[in-house]
Amino acid sequence: METSRDAMEEGLILVVKDNDDEKRLITWGVLLEEMKKLGYIAGPMVAVTLSQYLLQIISVMMVGHLGELALSSTSLATSLSIVTGFSLISGMSSALETLCGQAYGAQQYKKVGTQTYTAIFCLLIVCIPIAVLWRYTGALLILVGQSRSISHEAGKCITCLIPALFSYAILQPLDRYFQMQSLILPMLASSMVALCIHIPLCWVLVYKTGLGIIGGAISIGISMWLNIIILLSYMMYSPSCAKTRSPLSLEVFHGMKQFFRYAVPSAVMTCLEWWSYEILILLSGLLPNPELEISALCVCINSIDTLFTIPYGFGAGVSTRVSNELGAGNPHGARVAVYAVMLLTLIETAIVSSTVFANRHIFGYIFTNDKEVVDYVAKIAPFLCLHIVMDSLQGALSGVARGVGWQDLGAYANLAAFYLVGVPVAALLGFWTSLRGEGFWIGILAGVTIQFILLSLVTTFTDYEKQATKARERLNEEE
Repeated sequence: METSRDAMEEGLILVVKDNDDEKRLITWGVLLEEMKKLGYIAGPMVAVTLSQYLLQIISVMMVGHLGELALSSTSLATSLSIVTGFSLISGMSSALETLCGQAYGAQQYKKVGTQTYTAIFCLLIVCIPIAVLWRYTGALLILVGQSRSISHEAGKCITCLIPALFSYAILQPLDRYFQMQSLILPMLASSMVALCIHIPLCWVLVYKTGLGIIGGAISIGISMWLNIIILLSYMMYSPSCAKTRSPLSLEVFHGMKQFFRYAVPSAVMTCLEWWSYEILILLSGLLPNPELEISALCVCINSIDTLFTIPYGFGAGVSTRVSNELGAGNPHGARVAVYAVMLLTLIETAIVSSTVFANRHIFGYIFTNDKEVVDYVAKIAPFLCLHIVMDSLQGALSGVARGVGWQDLGAYANLAAFYLVGVPVAALLGFWTSLRGEGFWIGILAGVTIQFILLSLVTTFTDYEKQATKARERLNEEE
């Protein structure tokens, strides 16, 4: 394929070869157009993710003003609920980024709705044993030696989060349903409405009804169910969803095996990373001056979780674009989306990491007024900024893996990165050297760097032509 004069004027930046040795041009014009498409999805997705994340944060903040016991027990219950429930549901629902995204790209629209119903049904089943575990969490905490008072209150809190668990199992597939069609504005509107109602609702239930900790947990569930009602109403009655709106049928049950095939590695991919941070928080309690170490680590991890909503939005955008293009049989479009998202992520992470580093001496005050903690956070800020860079890059690449359907490779990459490198290095440097908390962060940074390298290799050596063919063959087989 010869280079055209228009392409030369636009500014050739890459020449790639397809399997048939045909040269394909990626010009600034093509790349900028793709960046606009990604930005249309990623921008609102950042707000959607952040608003849903804030439901729990706001409840913890309000309950925390009831006293030290309320804060510690609610924080423990929230952490356990994320580790044992919410992270699992979120990870499993990521399977729809492959299934629904490719089906939508292949114009098999009814399958998008059917697969969404299948995911909801499967996730509700998964919630049943989790709910039983949460019901007896208080007794289990006492059994492993935790404080009886904290265990009792944490048990009440996490038990009252069970309705939120089931609502989350419906909300996450609905989010993917809209995301894979690039219908982001309905998600943004429903999330914002739920968040705006959650704030006064939580305040009333915590302070005015005397429910306290229980009120904070109940408010999360009510807000999530409100979000679901809005999204379901839009799904059922909006003309935008007419093509993908499908009736409930036995086909919902036929797709369960395929859903779990992608959902299990998706969950492993997500949970392995989330759990590694929880392990480090527990290990930090064994260091000298554990109050300082845990406080600083929690400040940094909360900062990372909040800032990660940006690359997560980019990951959601590229997952949508890649899966749609592969389903449509356009591997070149999928490749362009990968280049575009990496360029956007490099720009974003350069801005965010440099901003955090420039404000390293003061940003700790967002979470605490303890000067010792703030100074310690400033000391480990260089490691934190490097982590932000690597975490942003791997977040985008994880989206590529979900779009292609490489969740199993992502799971292996996370296992190697965090459990063969990250956590062992952190423990070694934290306990056997004088680095202490800084050693923990070096270990975390090593883990996320290995994760980025492995995901980069997977992305680089992915044969998009072959993946497009496999996607179409699988969809035609199902049809």
